[in-house]
Amino acid sequence: MELHYFWRLFRRHLPYVFILTAIGTIVGVAIALALPPVYRSQATLIVESEQIPDELAATTVRTGEIEALQIIRQRILSREILLDLANNQNLYADNPGMIADDKVKNLRSRIGIETVKSQVRRGERSATIVTVSFEAPNAQTSAQTTNEVVTLILQENVRMRTNVARQTLDFFTQEVERLEQALSQISAQILQFQEQNLEALPDSLEFRRSQQNALQERILQLEREKSALQDRREQLITLFETTGQINFNDRRGPTTSITSQARPEEIQLAELRREYARLAATLSETNPRMTLLKSQIEAAEAAVAALPPRAAPVIDTSDRSLEMSLFDIQIADIDAQIGYIEDQRVAAEERMERISETIEATPGNTVTLSAMERDYQNLQEQYNQAVANKARAETGSMIESLSRGQRISVVEQAVPAEQPTSPNRPIIAVSGMMGGLFLGILLFAVRELLNNSVRRPRDLENGLQISAFATIPYMTTQSERMRRRSTVLGILLLIGVGVPSTLWYVDQHVAPLAPILERVLDRVGLGQFI
Repeated sequence: MELHYFWRLFRRHLPYVFILTAIGTIVGVAIALALPPVYRSQATLIVESEQIPDELAATTVRTGEIEALQIIRQRILSREILLDLANNQNLYADNPGMIADDKVKNLRSRIGIETVKSQVRRGERSATIVTVSFEAPNAQTSAQTTNEVVTLILQENVRMRTNVARQTLDFFTQEVERLEQALSQISAQILQFQEQNLEALPDSLEFRRSQQNALQERILQLEREKSALQDRREQLITLFETTGQINFNDRRGPTTSITSQARPEEIQLAELRREYARLAATLSETNPRMTLLKSQIEAAEAAVAALPPRAAPVIDTSDRSLEMSLFDIQIADIDAQIGYIEDQRVAAEERMERISETIEATPGNTVTLSAMERDYQNLQEQYNQAVANKARAETGSMIESLSRGQRISVVEQAVPAEQPTSPNRPIIAVSGMMGGLFLGILLFAVRELLNNSVRRPRDLENGLQISAFATIPYMTTQSERMRRRSTVLGILLLIGVGVPSTLWYVDQHVAPLAPILERVLDRVGLGQFI
């Protein structure tokens, strides 16, 4: 009884359900017919790996495939490039008043750039495939724009990789130049420091120490010679005061008479030659000390050669005045030799003092010079590494300029589509019909839930707490049935003719309905069906 009751109620509301279903169907068909056709062309790209193995020559561009494609996609969908694309392809020639922001938003929704990884067996490297598509009302425009986007992607990929390689090369070129300047600067500092401390450098420390020892021996020898000359002078004075003569017994032989004495230059030359002969037995000819003695001997020989010749006088010892003159000459000669020896000793002490100062300054100079040389060595290593990196950057730049690195190639260009891909007119029409049917059923359910009138015996029992013996159904007259049928038929005619006519008039004379319908369908979640 309940099912029969609800079925009778549904039959009573069936005209309304039918009307709403018809309205939905008509609206769906009108929308399907009003929406313009959309053609979608698609091109296929593939990312190829480097053509030259890294073991032979590696590129300096280390951007991954997916990362590079994401960067390229963002740059292609940038505002400037999209506006240039719209102007070059005349995509909005039929809508010149459209603002730039709307153009950019519309193009971003119509351009498709998708990246997929091909399915390969485990352990193998998968290829990266890129699909590029564009939707347009015209098939030729769709294909041309898709191919233009593909060209932009290829150009952007080449430009991005060459720019990265060029920037890497420029960086290492600047780094090499900077390190060259730093090396030249520190080299000049080292040279200047060596010139300023020429006599206090660590590499000549041993030679200066040997010079110091030689000067010490020289000073001792001069002291001995000075002491011997002083003793000789005292002996000569004592002998002359005692005997009145200058003859005395020499330890080396019989009694001799002093007639002449060697000059200081000749004495110095003889001593240098004896010193050279003594050291030649232990030192090599290339030793710094031997070289110094050679130069001193050459200077002494030149000084002796420049002296005037000395005549040998004939001395008569019987003359007392001549004897006195010879004594004075002998004393003066000894004093001259002592003075010369004293000058030599003072010069040797001054020279030894200067050498001692350079030896004391050598440790500090060693530390400073070592620090400068260490900095130079570090800079040299950095320079060598930078030169090697620059060479690799030049190779990588050459690889990218010749397109021998990772690149994107076209597998299949876009061609004009033969059939539009959207809108899906049957789906839209069926969706309108189902929407109308749903509204009719919803209207039926709402009306019955809100209707509290008495229509069944059970309603009497529940409302009045009485039991009915019998119920008489409502008797519909012929005029009521005709009036109801006329109303339904009028509504159907209004929906079938008036609604399409109104939509056509608004679309042709007021505003295009296609953009409005697209936005409405997008908001309700049905945009994927168009």
